[in-house]
Amino acid sequence: MNVNLSTSLLLRHCAIGAAVLMLFAAPLLFPAAAQTPASDTEEWEVPRTPYGHPDLQGNWTNATLTPFTRAADRAPVLTWDEVAEIESGQAEIVAERAAPSDPNRPPPPEGGTNPICIDSPTSCYNEAYREPGERVAVVDGEPRSSLLTHPPDGRVPELTPEGRQRVEERRAFSRQFGAYDNPENLPLASRCIVSFGSSAGPPMLPNYWYNNNYTIVQNADHVMILTEMVHDVRIIRLGEPRPLPRDFRPWFGDSWGRWEGDTLVVETTNLNPAHPFRGVPPSQDLKVIERFTRVDEETILYEFTIDDPTTYTSVWGGQIPFKRFDDLLYEYACHEGNYSLSGVLSGARYQERMEARR
Repeated sequence: MNVNLSTSLLLRHCAIGAAVLMLFAAPLLFPAAAQTPASDTEEWEVPRTPYGHPDLQGNWTNATLTPFTRAADRAPVLTWDEVAEIESGQAEIVAERAAPSDPNRPPPPEGGTNPICIDSPTSCYNEAYREPGERVAVVDGEPRSSLLTHPPDGRVPELTPEGRQRVEERRAFSRQFGAYDNPENLPLASRCIVSFGSSAGPPMLPNYWYNNNYTIVQNADHVMILTEMVHDVRIIRLGEPRPLPRDFRPWFGDSWGRWEGDTLVVETTNLNPAHPFRGVPPSQDLKVIERFTRVDEETILYEFTIDDPTTYTSVWGGQIPFKRFDDLLYEYACHEGNYSLSGVLSGARYQERMEARR
């Protein structure tokens, strides 16, 4: 597990100080329906850059309590009572974990192997380092039960036979080695190569943990998206695509954008086969289509579509509101704080030496 302590979170939480409990308890004080924008969208005009393009610039966050896929017992749209229950429940959990600890408490139970430690918070990060989101995602006035919206069941489609074979081949290759035989066996995020989960994408998804924040900068023919997590940067070129050779596959693929009305449409191909998405290595046929639409002063509607006929049995995708983030982003010094990588590797070598002496 990467034990880097994000400078961003430390500085942000220091600024919160003693007000942290009131901040996280806000959903208990205000009804969920009050979260919907009060402004009249018919009167609002899309701000534009000097080049005439819709202005997407600034800091944004996609942190949310809405899960990526839909639970079997949920409808596509939540009731406002369900929203209030989810948000107030999260606020209560955060307030409880942020409360002062009893100095006479016994040692916490031994932690498991889950690097995210969701079910065993005492064995992982303190609550001060978490920032998973406080609100359910609302799109077109509808509180959503999942970010994935198509297919209609809100679930990722089944893999094709070729897709399943690719996953099994990757697993079979990994089984040749011990978990800590060499750094290449560890996840890319643990090695500080790319963002945790799919923060930088594409598609750009919340990681439900921390640092779900982005900075967007535009000029006449480029859009730059800086991801706070591992400070990944995507450079999206605008204009007539000049695709890379098929076998040239960067970490974030080959992205080209165009404006369709007030929507930025980005098509990405050539994603790196060593960068799996939700455990599935991308094929050479994968195309990710993203749409960025400024819908009000505080929101960019981000939509994504996954089109990979050799991997999935159907096209699928979803919608995520990116909300304005009125705070600063700082460098996520991943490599500099990644003491665990050398620790687990040197620990494994020590175990091997001890076993060799028996």
